[in-house]
Amino acid sequence: MKDVLSAILFCVCLALGNQARCATLPEACGNDQVKFDVTTQKGQPAPAPPEAGKAQIVFVELTYGLAVTVRIGMDGQWVGADKGDSTYFALDVTPGLHHLCASWQSSKSYWDRLVSLYALNAERGEIYYFLVKPVASQYFNDFTFAPLNEDEGKYLVKISALSTATPKK
Repeated sequence: MKDVLSAILFCVCLALGNQARCATLPEACGNDQVKFDVTTQKGQPAPAPPEAGKAQIVFVELTYGLAVTVRIGMDGQWVGADKGDSTYFALDVTPGLHHLCASWQSSKSYWDRLVSLYALNAERGEIYYFLVKPVASQYFNDFTFAPLNEDEGKYLVKISALSTATPKK
């Protein structure tokens, strides 16, 4: 019976596509015990272009009034977090394949398991924009983690506050 339940849980996780709600975080994320404090600053200039020989990933969070913190992981390590409506941060990365993870940070363990994944083959000199959009209600909690086109990304950065994340102690 236990094997049947395990198989059903595995199939449900697969059926959810890139939205995973399994008991442990995927390898692309970071250590689940790491939580972030996030500060934001409005009116900051757009990120500088990526360093020579690198690519850049910009993560923009839209929550429409919710004070939700979303952790961003890459290749098994947390690289930052966004919090609140219209916030962003940028990350320079080496060219090549990177496995990205967005995980809803919450004091409620179920919400911590709301995870979305994306594999990105970053090319030297390119800038990639990703939307992180949590949705919470009395009946439904989920979020979108998806690439944006350059025009959308630049506009959202322009109207957003810069996020700075530090791990909680």
